[in-house]
Amino acid sequence: MKRYGQVLKLKPGALDEYARLHAAVWPEVLAKIAECNMRNYSIFHKDGYLFAYFEYVGDDFEADMRRMAADPATQRWWSVCEPLQEPLPTRAQGEWWATMDELFHVD
Repeated sequence: MKRYGQVLKLKPGALDEYARLHAAVWPEVLAKIAECNMRNYSIFHKDGYLFAYFEYVGDDFEADMRRMAADPATQRWWSVCEPLQEPLPTRAQGEWWATMDELFHVD
């Protein structure tokens, strides 16, 4: 299992709509998240920033993320959510959410 932390910004005034969407995530999107080996997935908000945390339990993260990106329901979900988001300019090539480096963990 590998832990992931990711960050991006919300556009000004987008918090209420983003929270409303995530209070009722589409079931097919939730199923695809599980199918692509992501567990314990959470999104937090603070001062216009979103922080996502999840645990990846598969053995090929890139392949699972390609499979998720190819899913029509996920593509529709992203088309609703992405206009509310502002990716960080320092994100890696090809990223929307910027992946963070884990500096500390304790169970």
